[in-house]
Amino acid sequence: MTSIRKGSKEQLVEYFKKNLKKGYTTDSLKWALINQGYSRVIVEESLNEAQKEMAKEAPILKEKPRINYQVLDKGGKPLEIA
Repeated sequence: MTSIRKGSKEQLVEYFKKNLKKGYTTDSLKWALINQGYSRVIVEESLNEAQKEMAKEAPILKEKPRINYQVLDKGGKPLEIA
């Protein structure tokens, strides 16, 4: 049986936010904590809370980004398509 580590949920939320901003995946962070003995339920709850907080901080896009496509020849020059 795995032991349940003591640690505040707020600390885990901050841990997730900090490391998600660094580019770590949610799965890698989640399993690292579970393998260290943290409760799976507390880890999941903390991750969900961190994601909610980060969503509130995300900028709101005022307009949709426009995607342009170009067909290039073998030399890398754009081709005119009619």
